[in-house]
Amino acid sequence: MKKIVFATNNQNKLKEVRKALPKIKVLSLKDIKCFEELPEEKDTLEGNAQQKAEYVYLKYGVPCFADDTGLVIRALDGSPGVYSARYAGPECDSEKNMDLVLENLLNTNDRNAHFKTVICFFSEEGPKLFDGIIEGVVLRERTGSDGFGYDPIFKPNGYNLSFAQMSMDKKNEISHRGIAVRKLIHFLKSSNQT
Repeated sequence: MKKIVFATNNQNKLKEVRKALPKIKVLSLKDIKCFEELPEEKDTLEGNAQQKAEYVYLKYGVPCFADDTGLVIRALDGSPGVYSARYAGPECDSEKNMDLVLENLLNTNDRNAHFKTVICFFSEEGPKLFDGIIEGVVLRERTGSDGFGYDPIFKPNGYNLSFAQMSMDKKNEISHRGIAVRKLIHFLKSSNQT
């Protein structure tokens, strides 16, 4: 395989994957002139990742992978989960999302949670799914200024820092997304697609 599309506009994600796959041309949505909003209408992370990757593959004819991520909180019966990006409303505001999580956890000591990322790679062979999960706890207040999304209120088990206090390299080494990306890379290399 000469080239694949990563269905993202996040330059940091793109840079990370390009570094891991030097023998393959990893294109962005912009590179293939895909400027429309990708569909994300399913009620599972797996469904959303597959819907985005399949949409790009069928419309643009290039093998594609897409991801979807959720924060799953035990005391909130798994919420925000698949709705993590728009938990506080459709405007996808990270600050409001964190505010709502912290408010909903005010009266509980159960802070257990995990992040889960699902990546779907879609080609002429159909979909292949890869996931990554990291367990941790939701902090009582924001800590750290790096990262994005819920990173300031999530501390992975075994660490004394929130994701927002870690360097990007350290976070990628242990994170849910990093685990899923490594599984994808292993698949691409072992199936001679690189």
